[in-house]
Amino acid sequence: MLQSHDRFVSTNHQNETIATEACKSFNMASSLACRCVNSFPQFRNRLFTTTSLPKPNAVVFLKHIACSSIAAAETLTSDAVVVSGDGKYGRKEIISITPRLYDYLLDNVREPQILRELREETSTMRGSQMQVSPDQAQLLAMLVQILGAEKCIEVGVYTGYSSLAVALVLPESGRLVACERDGKALEVAKRYYEQAGVLHKVDVRHGLAADALKLMIQNGEGCSYDFAFVDADKRNYQEYFELLLQLVRVGGIIVIDNVLWHGKVANPLVNDAKTVSIRNFNQGIMEDERVSISMVPIGDGITICRKN
Repeated sequence: MLQSHDRFVSTNHQNETIATEACKSFNMASSLACRCVNSFPQFRNRLFTTTSLPKPNAVVFLKHIACSSIAAAETLTSDAVVVSGDGKYGRKEIISITPRLYDYLLDNVREPQILRELREETSTMRGSQMQVSPDQAQLLAMLVQILGAEKCIEVGVYTGYSSLAVALVLPESGRLVACERDGKALEVAKRYYEQAGVLHKVDVRHGLAADALKLMIQNGEGCSYDFAFVDADKRNYQEYFELLLQLVRVGGIIVIDNVLWHGKVANPLVNDAKTVSIRNFNQGIMEDERVSISMVPIGDGITICRKN
């Protein structure tokens, strides 16, 4: 061991240079490596149980540890962060949701048992990708609670995951108008409304949502609703939005789903009818002074609109 140490600190200029470089690499990696070791047990195991370490040469060993530290840290963290390409934003680092990070996020969602059961049943059905994510439903329910909403509208119910999340937080006197044209999916939704004890809060409208909204306006319900959520036919978003602006009160909220449309809206080479429709809708909302807006990258992207 002493001989190995003597060789490591020998006056051989080449070895000293390599040792210095290795130590610098190690020092630069150490803080990042320690964070990885503390945060990710699987990294600790990989680093200290590896069978691919070279022969016990101190210089090579130091370089190996430094490089392994950097590589493992980058593998575990770099994919979760993106940096704006526009220098005007000061190279701001922004979270990018990786599968690992999204699993962590879902582990921190307070999903009621009845919603979990509905989600799992819906996952076996055709079109299950239309169901909102648990983190998204939790945000919708919180918006309803923050507003103190009593009257809500949902355009596009599917099997009822988001509408059930909203109905669960409405007061006993609350009312949710749920518009859906798919009768089979609506039967699933109604079954879960009943199981959750909120069926009395939900006014189910089976048919075209635009017709239901127009009828509500004709019946004198304008400016009487607190909250609306739209997750329906993308090509009719503008019509739904205009009708809901007549139904929602000043200070009320309209939330539009799928505004990022799987990222297609940002790709100029994608110009199918649905993508173009959403892209045009987003541009129109951006310029619409009747509402204050915030586009949020949750689920497939939502835009929260507050009626001015």
